Amino acid sequence: MPKQDSLPTPPTFTGYVQVRGAREHNLKNVDVQIPRDALVVFTGVSGSGKSSLAFGTLYAEAQRRYLESVSPYARRLFHQMAVPEVDAIEGLPPAVALQQQRGTPTTRSSVGSVTTLSNLVRMLYSRAGDYPAGQPIVYAEGFSPNTPEGACPTCHGLGRIYEVTEQSMVPDPSLTIRERAIAAWPQAWGGQNQRDILVTLGYDVDRPWQELPQEQRDWILFTEEQPVVPVYPGYSPQETQRALKRREPPNYMGTFSSAKRHVLHTFATTQSPLMKKRALQYMLSTECPTCQGKRLRPESLAVKFAGLDIADMSGLPLKRVAELLRPFAEGKAARQPHDAAHPEQVIVAQRIAADLCARLTVLLDLGLGYLALERSTPTLSPGELQRLRLATQLYSNLFGVVYVLDEPSAGLHPSDTEALLKALKSLKQAGNSLFVVEHNLDVIRQADWLVDVGPAAGEQGGEILYSGAPAGLADVAASQTRRFLFEAGAKAVTREPRSPAGWLRLQGVTRNNLQQLEVAFPLGVFTTVTGVSGSGKSSLVSQVLVELVAEELGMKNPESGVENEDSDEYSSFLTSLSSVTEGKIVGGMEQIKRLVRVDQKPIGRTPRSNMATYTGLFDHVRKLFAATPAARKRRYDAGRFSFNVAKGRCENCQGEGFVMVELLFLPSVYAPCPVCHGARYNAKTLEITYRDKNIAEVLGLTVDDAWAFFEEEPTVQRALTVLREVGLGYLRLGQPATELSGGEAQRIKLATELQRAQRGNSLYILDEPTTGLHPSDVEKLLTQLDGLVEAGNTVIVVEHDMRVVAASDWVLDIGPGAGDEGGQVVAAGTPTDVITSKQNRTAPHLARFIQGRT
Repeated sequence: MPKQDSLPTPPTFTGYVQVRGAREHNLKNVDVQIPRDALVVFTGVSGSGKSSLAFGTLYAEAQRRYLESVSPYARRLFHQMAVPEVDAIEGLPPAVALQQQRGTPTTRSSVGSVTTLSNLVRMLYSRAGDYPAGQPIVYAEGFSPNTPEGACPTCHGLGRIYEVTEQSMVPDPSLTIRERAIAAWPQAWGGQNQRDILVTLGYDVDRPWQELPQEQRDWILFTEEQPVVPVYPGYSPQETQRALKRREPPNYMGTFSSAKRHVLHTFATTQSPLMKKRALQYMLSTECPTCQGKRLRPESLAVKFAGLDIADMSGLPLKRVAELLRPFAEGKAARQPHDAAHPEQVIVAQRIAADLCARLTVLLDLGLGYLALERSTPTLSPGELQRLRLATQLYSNLFGVVYVLDEPSAGLHPSDTEALLKALKSLKQAGNSLFVVEHNLDVIRQADWLVDVGPAAGEQGGEILYSGAPAGLADVAASQTRRFLFEAGAKAVTREPRSPAGWLRLQGVTRNNLQQLEVAFPLGVFTTVTGVSGSGKSSLVSQVLVELVAEELGMKNPESGVENEDSDEYSSFLTSLSSVTEGKIVGGMEQIKRLVRVDQKPIGRTPRSNMATYTGLFDHVRKLFAATPAARKRRYDAGRFSFNVAKGRCENCQGEGFVMVELLFLPSVYAPCPVCHGARYNAKTLEITYRDKNIAEVLGLTVDDAWAFFEEEPTVQRALTVLREVGLGYLRLGQPATELSGGEAQRIKLATELQRAQRGNSLYILDEPTTGLHPSDVEKLLTQLDGLVEAGNTVIVVEHDMRVVAASDWVLDIGPGAGDEGGQVVAAGTPTDVITSKQNRTAPHLARFIQGRT
């Protein structure tokens, strides 16, 4: 472990950014001086105020100043951040933010589109490709499946075609139409309407489907006709026919729509992901016969470069693409038969290939050579996506810019962090400043300047404990970062590994870069799955293991605690089409009764979702308010104390607590509601108090303050105790879900799970739970995970933090490299076993943390 004297010698600085009176979020009117043209790292415990200073203050102000110079009309095209709470900032250059994107990008977004490499590749094929004799030129947009010019006419650029069959729409032919044999028709009234129309048309809706003549079945399912007929709801078939003969006025006129027409129309037009997903249940997906899944029209696929069509080129790892293009870039490629007739194509090919190779070199240096251009961005980790955007900035050669980065080491194996540091160094040497929010000690050690924020989180944070050269932090007793950077706290606290209670064995696992893998996970212990970025860890654990165990348990959707209100399930479905899991579990399932996936997806997507509602804690609190004498006298029930219910909420802001004021050319302003002043409730509801606090004041308490406030309520206090134990004591009970980081969301889910009575025999799966966590918070997390194992459960974690790996009972290292060079189990055993293995790249980094076992 590097000692204090191994920290870099601080350089001389060209100037400083001066911040005075910063009050954003929990910052306590702080003043700080930060050097320019340097690598400045902001440290501190999770929730201390680092991001409020780096992003909420410095970046927000830099962006605001830049937009001041842009015409008011053009400003509307930018996402504008709110004006930060700060008295003054001097010496601040223009800024570029590279944040962790936690939202779900569209499936049509890819590695090629994020890096703009796809544009160059399309130009290469358009201007320098080998065309079949007599074929006219295909312009660049004709090589994109996302444009009308390029999309395959059969599958519309999806690569797959969707068909409906009698079997897919009528899963149980023994049922009658009245018994809903045609499952593809809408539920509730929509389906009843179609059945009533069939009665009018004279079809027998009480005869088993399989006994109806084929001609009738085909018409009902597949006709394009849409007859409009009188409908008599509630009439029997005989009564309907009599009413028709008497020309009795109908209840209404109904339009028939065949089951196929309904499914395809819903799929094509609905804006609801859930409706789209329901329609997909009745559609059979097959590879498009026209483009063979390549998504492009035949004319585009007929053009070749280096013997490959553009779809094949886009499917190669970036490392392989660079190898293919290098001879063209250097002018050493073998001459093509048509080169003599088209010498301009040779020049074009060389110029575009040289540009592509230069851009690809940056990506390869950042360890992303295993990715393919066509790789969909929702399948990337936040760390991979941030490095792709970092590569674009490295190539842009900007000068005099502040780059503000949010944990650039997230998702990186320690061996990949070296490449990241090299990239950051080249940005600095080009004359730029780097402001980095980071918890990784290897990155912190390379800083020219440290700004340590703390001492604790939330209201106990927001102060600048130290700002200066890294070595000086050793003298700051209040800093929690100091303990890990300079003292024994940097070592892992380890113990003798527990013995497995059994083994969960998987066979024939194939997904992404995993090919026919055999792997065994120990049960009843704490396992970490390690390996370089892109080696296949997440494919194995978060995808294959979750899917196979869920299938064995008969679970449609593994418990993840994610609200399902707005997830783009259709996008997820399309993403999964190209990544089908093969493999099976051959032993160990008898010891697993339940699967819980604790991920970093948001606990809600609107400000109405918060920690109190998600954990169930708020239900108990509302019942306490409803049980007060004043509430009982007024007959207020627990629902009265929800800001989502009309009877209790402020009607002016609909329980939001704020109102939005639209300013045409400026960012919209969110102001506290003038009626409830941000309380979210109406005046009558706020008159009810519990121990002298109304419901809005209770929601404003931090977890730590609420723990003391509810000391006489064991049910509420138990939930609060767990939230404190996972390091979330600084969050307010009513803090909106939209303000929480991915790491905070994950810990809230973990706390919700820990509140439940421990039954044992549960399998917990976590993917990089230390993202966003300070080393001191990692210790708290390990205590909780250890408690789950002691209660008789199995915990499996994908992790890069060697402190966590050293504290685990079993390590499974996947590799040896990334992409097609990975996907194998290169080491399996206790942490001590793994550091003696010579094949894996984790061993030397893990060895630094092993203490008392070797």
